Amino acid sequence: LLGYSVERNLKPIVQWLQGVGLEDSQVATVISKSPQLLGCSVVCNLKPSLQWLKAVSLDDSQVAKAVRQFPRLLCYSVEQNWKPTVQWLKGLRMDDPQVSTAISKSPRLLGYSVERNLKPIVQWLKDL
Repeated sequence: LLGYSVERNLKPIVQWLQGVGLEDSQVATVISKSPQLLGCSVVCNLKPSLQWLKAVSLDDSQVAKAVRQFPRLLCYSVEQNWKPTVQWLKGLRMDDPQVSTAISKSPRLLGYSVERNLKPIVQWLKDL
């Protein structure tokens, strides 16, 4: 953190978070929960994450809520984490509105491993 430039690194992240719909106090909370966000690139990491969340039908308020609830979400890879999870959910016969509702209600879902977490739990539930 101390090695980052206020102008090149810190301000753009804070401004981006404010642009997502977070108030200043919420931005402070998000950063305190996940200070690694300050090392992310707005262009390479955060904007693509936002675009992807909107592509799975989350509206602005749902995106802001997801970021507030689980800021580390923005540190995960869309390709390696988010897409496999959404594909797996759709494989469970969830339609797009159901997937977006699930993500909106529990953004941590996108941080779980399909193989290590989600599949075993669903299988256990099926076996009950």
